[in-house]
Amino acid sequence: MREKTKRSRRFASKLRVTMTEAEVILWSQLKKRAQRSALFRRQHPIGPYVADFACIAAKLVFEIDGATHSEDEEIAHDLSRTACMERDGWMVLRFTNDDVYRRLGPTLDAIWNAVDFRLRQDGAAGPPSVWPLCGQPPPPR
Repeated sequence: MREKTKRSRRFASKLRVTMTEAEVILWSQLKKRAQRSALFRRQHPIGPYVADFACIAAKLVFEIDGATHSEDEEIAHDLSRTACMERDGWMVLRFTNDDVYRRLGPTLDAIWNAVDFRLRQDGAAGPPSVWPLCGQPPPPR
């Protein structure tokens, strides 16, 4: 296993313990409504990154962004993360903390609509890439 993947897994474990208030609220709702075809993971490592939430079956990631995500450096980092995940076949949705606090119902509706859409696409919801470098194939077994 490459060092970046090891680091992202360790970092994900730490993030699960220190989730933001918005993430805790959303996670409590996702756990209630999860179905066998759409189970969610929180702070899930994908390559060198850690997604706030992921639905593996639908290859869907959604991020909950706080105020710092409006700064130029964070915007550039988010764009890079999103591009990397999308190259590996993931669909990335971004929500703000405010979406969770003030518009939880519509936020959940958007998530479930995206899950349904991805699960119905032919071949789009195949197994996720486990290779740590975005856009590169896994090594031969």
